[in-house]
Amino acid sequence: MNIEEFYDENEARRESAEIEFGSDWTDSIGNIYELSWVEATGELYLMLSPTATMHADVFFGDVLNFNEPVESLLIKIIGTIPTEAGVHAALEGWEAAMPQEHSLKWLAERFPSAD
Repeated sequence: MNIEEFYDENEARRESAEIEFGSDWTDSIGNIYELSWVEATGELYLMLSPTATMHADVFFGDVLNFNEPVESLLIKIIGTIPTEAGVHAALEGWEAAMPQEHSLKWLAERFPSAD
């Protein structure tokens, strides 16, 4: 889904505080993602950079057809963690993991239901 669909689907998302957990996550081909958590819903999501090259392995191996304008940032919810303390615990060590090559692997190990 794109960013507008994401917020339109649940108005609580639009009005909620969010915490960003880095904006330089990468997949195996170098696409760049931002990771954020929505306080009101507990959703942890990835947002694909608008400059990404669309190939296989986007969002933990999925293949997406990207026929929308660049402004339509793609979103993938990878988990739900109800509390801020819980999301910090689940992502402990993210600062060191994010700069690594294909850092989405680190996230996929923690959130296997996102596959």
